[in-house]
Amino acid sequence: MDKSAVSVRTDQVEVKLPGMIRQVKKNIWGYLFLLPAIIIFALFLWTPIFKGFVYSLYNIDFVKGNTFVGFDNYKTIFADEVLLKSVKNTLYYMFLCLVIGFWVPILFAVAISELRKFQGFVRIIAYLPNVIPVIVLYGLWRWMYDPVGPFNYVINHIFGLNSIAFMTDQKWSMASLVFMETWQQFGSGMLIYLAAVLSVPRDWYEAAEIDGAGIWARIRYITLPSIKNLILLMLLLQLIATSQGFQSQIAMLDGGPNYVTTTYALLINKYAFTRLDYGSASAMGVLMFVVLGILAVVQYRFSRKGEE
Repeated sequence: MDKSAVSVRTDQVEVKLPGMIRQVKKNIWGYLFLLPAIIIFALFLWTPIFKGFVYSLYNIDFVKGNTFVGFDNYKTIFADEVLLKSVKNTLYYMFLCLVIGFWVPILFAVAISELRKFQGFVRIIAYLPNVIPVIVLYGLWRWMYDPVGPFNYVINHIFGLNSIAFMTDQKWSMASLVFMETWQQFGSGMLIYLAAVLSVPRDWYEAAEIDGAGIWARIRYITLPSIKNLILLMLLLQLIATSQGFQSQIAMLDGGPNYVTTTYALLINKYAFTRLDYGSASAMGVLMFVVLGILAVVQYRFSRKGEE
C-alpha cells in the first residue's frame, strides 16, 4: 500500500513537472526582472530579521566574539523597569496620535473637496509642512514651545494665563510632540483621502443636492461611507507606524523628562547605541516584530474583507 502511494505521488510529480517547466520557460523574463528586487529584499530585510532572532540569544562582542547566552537577554529586558514605562508611553503616544492626528487629514480632505474655488492652492498650502526638513522643523517648534515663544505669548497676553512648559512639563511633553508631528505630517494623508473623496461619483452629490441635502448630510451619508474602507486601512497603518515612533522623542527630548517620552523603539535605540547591548536590543526587536506581525495579519484580513 505504501509503495502504491509512493508511486502515485511519483506519477503526480512526473505529470506536474513538465507543466511547471513550461510555466517557468514561459515567464522566464518576468522572473529575471524580479530577481534583483527579490535579492535586495532578502538581503536588506529578511537577513537582518533572521539575524535579529539569532543575535537575541547571544551576547554580542565585536572584539572578543559573540557568546551564546540563551534567553538571558530576554530576562535582562524584562527586569528593566523602564521597559514597562516605554510600553505605556508607546500606547499613550499611539492613543494621542489617534485622537489628535488621525482625523485631521480626513477633515481637511473633506473640506477641500467641498471647495468651489482655489482648491489646488489650498492643497499646496496644506501639504507644505510635509516638505520641511526635520532639522528645521525641530528648531522651529522648539522656539514655538519656548517659555517666551509664540504659544506662551498668546497664552500670557491674550488669555491671561500662566505659561506652559510644553517641553519640560511631564503632562504636556508627549502631547506637544504629537501636535508637532500632526502639523508636519497630515498633508500626505490628506492627499490620499482627497483622492478617494474625489473618486466618489459626482452624480451622487448632484442627486443629493436636488433632493435638498445640505453639506453635512452629503458628508455623512455619501462621503464618509464611501471611504470607510480606506479609513480603516489608514487606521491600521497608523497604529503600526506610531508603534515604532522614536524620532521626535529622541531629537526633541531624548526620552525625557523622567522617561515620559521614552517609547519602546527609543529604548531599543538606547540599548543598542548608548549601552552597546546589541543582544538585548535584538531581543526587544524580536518582541516588536512579533507584535507588528500580528497587526500586519489583522490589517491584511481587514483589507481582504474590504475588497470582498
